Amino acid sequence: MTSAPSRRSYEGVAVAVPVTVPYVRYSTRTAHWFLGQALQALVASSGLKKEQIDGLCVSSFSLAPDTAVGVTQHLGLSPRWLDHVPTGGASGVMCLRRAARAVQAGDAEVVACVGADTNHVDSFRQTLGSFSNFARDATYPYGSGGPNSIFAFITANYMRTFGARREDFGRIAVAQRSNALKNPHAMFKKPLTLEEYMNARPISDPLHLFDCVMPCAGAEAFLVMNAARARDLGLAHAVIRGAIERHNAYADDPVMVRGGWRVDRDDLYAQAGVQPGDMDFVQTYDDYPVIVMMQFEDLGFCEKGEGPAFVQSHDLTVEGDFPNNTSGGQLSAGQAGAAAGFLGMTDALRQLTGTAGPRGIAGAKLGLVAGFGMVTYDRCLCTGAVILGRPS
Repeated sequence: MTSAPSRRSYEGVAVAVPVTVPYVRYSTRTAHWFLGQALQALVASSGLKKEQIDGLCVSSFSLAPDTAVGVTQHLGLSPRWLDHVPTGGASGVMCLRRAARAVQAGDAEVVACVGADTNHVDSFRQTLGSFSNFARDATYPYGSGGPNSIFAFITANYMRTFGARREDFGRIAVAQRSNALKNPHAMFKKPLTLEEYMNARPISDPLHLFDCVMPCAGAEAFLVMNAARARDLGLAHAVIRGAIERHNAYADDPVMVRGGWRVDRDDLYAQAGVQPGDMDFVQTYDDYPVIVMMQFEDLGFCEKGEGPAFVQSHDLTVEGDFPNNTSGGQLSAGQAGAAAGFLGMTDALRQLTGTAGPRGIAGAKLGLVAGFGMVTYDRCLCTGAVILGRPS
């Protein structure tokens, strides 16, 4: 008699069919259009009929005031399981966790997880007008408008606390640009040197131009289903080795220097039965380089405060000894709203299914994807991470 998997096990669940709806700088189309394009691509790439997708998990900022249930009518879906995950950059991991549990419970057989947003010409001004109500009252009296000023505050505090320099953050941005040059979906196609990074125009001290993501429109998506179903369909897929999420961790820190990953990382690696050094690649959420550095520390690749030395001693490109953000990440591929929370997931799937093309890491069997979202004036509240692997 075989023993049942532990309550935290994701055994028997497959993640497949990574989809990217090509990014555009501005679009007059709605979020619904990008969601529809992603769903159409999932159907075409999987060989399934639309009616066979009986679960849907959506994340989108520009979908409002509509919700996921409205999407079902717009796109002609009739799912028996539905979720709307409004956690921004953490939503890819969180959609995956929820979809996996739905499949394990038998609440759905095939779940489409989609992050999509549009970006109108006037969207930046509109964003500043409605940006995070609980952050606005605390930051607007000081002239802050949106995340650049907030992450400048977080970055400056990290630099003072741990002695990081702009050059250290620049190594992250430059490596990711190198990866993006091999990604046909990336918005940035021009190489970036450390000198160019250092000389770029200031945005909000100490942040300069290449510390900031470029908002755009687009979508990312993937399917979650039973592993046996994926094999029957002939779909290359990955399996979930472990996953965590945490909200409002370290609320007592005056300014964010660590995230929720640190609370649960031991559980993450215990679920997977691996150690940080076993990862063939890491996909960190990268709205700003300082957050990438925090993830290197909080996910156990180095100790707290050792992030600067870590990036100085490792090559973060796909050819290097520590491949990070193999798509180029948001810093060079672009930030398509909530789809940014799915970007690491779709590229991890491409790495593990051998479909990453020239940025593929030969023999990659194990990768970590981290998520990070919902900024206040001095931190983000939502974090998550998942370890994906090739099936045995």
